[in-house]
Amino acid sequence: MDEFSFINSIKQSLYKQSSLVKGVGDDAAVFRQQTQDIVTAVDTFVENIHFTRQTMPPFYIGYRALVANISDIAAMGASPAFYLVSIIIPKTWTENECMEIFSGMKKVGKEYRMDLIGGDTVSGSELSISITVIGYVNRGQARYRSVAKDQDVVFVTGTLGDSRAGLHMLLNQGDYINESYFKERHQMPTPRIDFVNGLQQIPRMALNDISDGIANEATEIAEASEVDIHLVEEAIPLAESFDQFSDHLQEKWKYFGGEDFEILGTVPLKNWSHVQSVADRVGIQVTEIGKVVLPRKESGNVYLQKGNQVRPLTKNGYTHLT
Repeated sequence: MDEFSFINSIKQSLYKQSSLVKGVGDDAAVFRQQTQDIVTAVDTFVENIHFTRQTMPPFYIGYRALVANISDIAAMGASPAFYLVSIIIPKTWTENECMEIFSGMKKVGKEYRMDLIGGDTVSGSELSISITVIGYVNRGQARYRSVAKDQDVVFVTGTLGDSRAGLHMLLNQGDYINESYFKERHQMPTPRIDFVNGLQQIPRMALNDISDGIANEATEIAEASEVDIHLVEEAIPLAESFDQFSDHLQEKWKYFGGEDFEILGTVPLKNWSHVQSVADRVGIQVTEIGKVVLPRKESGNVYLQKGNQVRPLTKNGYTHLT
């Protein structure tokens, strides 16, 4: 199949977003919006860096790649509307495998009423996918990392370390408890769009999605807001069967594992009950795990309290170009 036939095979016949004027078929897409702010996010996924065929069949590659971008949109308090996909395809990948990648994206797009409106397709030496997501948020209501304040409640959705545990299971055959749950958390994570959309009435809130581990994400909020964050070890939410792993792996994965795509946030204490009620309404777990405090010296630090002991929790998740 040539490039143009491939593009025709993946483009939508019907579009879901009423703001779209022109989709796939011209040099660029056109959409029109007057009452909301536009939010964009882009991520690139490269074979043998972000995924391998051993742990991620083609369908899940597409599914997870799009979810990762939607999670960024959620962390801004927005709702996704459109996505564009640029893909580099090596000759070692078959036509059916490439179609499966887009099938994974289409499943996510259908669930969140997103339209595929463009991209690019070229050949190359290794599979690489770059996705741009465009979303909307009510004017002036985007969420920023820089608004956390002293005595805010620090909270997190879901449980932490699950994705990294699932990857471990995919790479290491063994007799595990709840194996399907952990593998699904790695291959088919859930962006917290419904939860974030329910928080629009709260005037001030800092959010970050957990893609690189909670230690990294909490530090980003602390640095941007020029505050410190204190987390409580005993409050960190974990799956019931997470304790089947060694203490060393549990420690590593829950703080530095990443790719859970849960939401870390800070909110004024007076609004914490509303956060809890929204979580109950959409059927997810939300947990208070610490608080924001004024810095004693330099700001931007994260501390972990375990019993009566407090220690720094430094950024140690995965980063590129290091």
